[in-house]
Amino acid sequence: MKDRASGSRACADRAASAASAARPAAAISVRARHGFLSTPTSKRLMLALALILLPLITVAVDRAYVVYIYSLVMVYVIVTLGLNILTGYTGQISIGHAGFMAISAYASAILTGRFGLPFPVAMILAALLSAVVGLGLGIPALRLRGHYLAICTLGFGVAVSQLSAVWEAFTGGYQGMKVPTASALGFRFDTDLRYYYLALVVTWLLIEAARNMLHTRPGRALMAVRDSEVAAQAMGINLSKYKVAAFAISAFYAGMAGSLYAHLVKYVSPFDFSGAVSMTLLASIVVGGLGSVPGSILGAVFMTLLPHVFSRVKNLPLVLSGISLILVVLFLPYGLVSLPWRIRSLRSGVKRGASHGDA
Repeated sequence: MKDRASGSRACADRAASAASAARPAAAISVRARHGFLSTPTSKRLMLALALILLPLITVAVDRAYVVYIYSLVMVYVIVTLGLNILTGYTGQISIGHAGFMAISAYASAILTGRFGLPFPVAMILAALLSAVVGLGLGIPALRLRGHYLAICTLGFGVAVSQLSAVWEAFTGGYQGMKVPTASALGFRFDTDLRYYYLALVVTWLLIEAARNMLHTRPGRALMAVRDSEVAAQAMGINLSKYKVAAFAISAFYAGMAGSLYAHLVKYVSPFDFSGAVSMTLLASIVVGGLGSVPGSILGAVFMTLLPHVFSRVKNLPLVLSGISLILVVLFLPYGLVSLPWRIRSLRSGVKRGASHGDA
């Protein structure tokens, strides 16, 4: 009997050791299997693949006109991201950002249509023009804060809209002006599908540029200015320099978006850049998430798609936009981008409550 018991214990020990050896191997196998999908690089590759295939699938299911809306979404992603750099990351409110889009849109239309410049060159020059104007607006704005700065930027947006309406020799006045098809090196972006890939490349580059900039010392300085000007100044940060730079960078992004918008729609008028557009841009960063690159993207996608999804019911998109804004401000102060974190927090709270109840 003693030999039989000792043999059983030996078998149990061998089984336990085998199981303990198998567990790490299995864990390593699971990590290896899911590790590739969980790395940032693989996630970006999968997202890029999805964005490349998205318009092809849309065309395949006979919804080709939706590709135009995809491009429009990317235009607003760019300008919203620029506005978030100014407002969300630096703490300077702007409710006249459509004015920067208007400057660049008209400049790009004139440079390509009247001077025959290639679209990429015209787009960069038009965006730089917007950045210079943003630089000029940022200097007097240094003395303003809060709602005074908001009123100043609102006045800028209204002034640009009115100037584009009365300056008929350049802009065509209220009738607007036609914009030629974008082209580069003899290649014409004359279909919605071609233009989508152009907008995708530009948007991707600008998002990566913003990410890199915000993770560097200047990006952290912008956030320091937002959190406390006194503390930032005590750390040696030049407030004037970074505030003006934020205006210029934000205006450059708006300029890139304005140029893309003009050649996407192929027509610009003062009504395309009204105060309502500026307010929608501000609402986008609030709904998506202030001080967040993914929040900028999410807010732009949400606020751009909403009017198109509910376009068959009159005024319903405006009502839904207002309700969304109220709900987000009340229940998601960090925007829609914080929704997953909020859900996880609620679940963990419920689990803790249940465990305390059981105890």
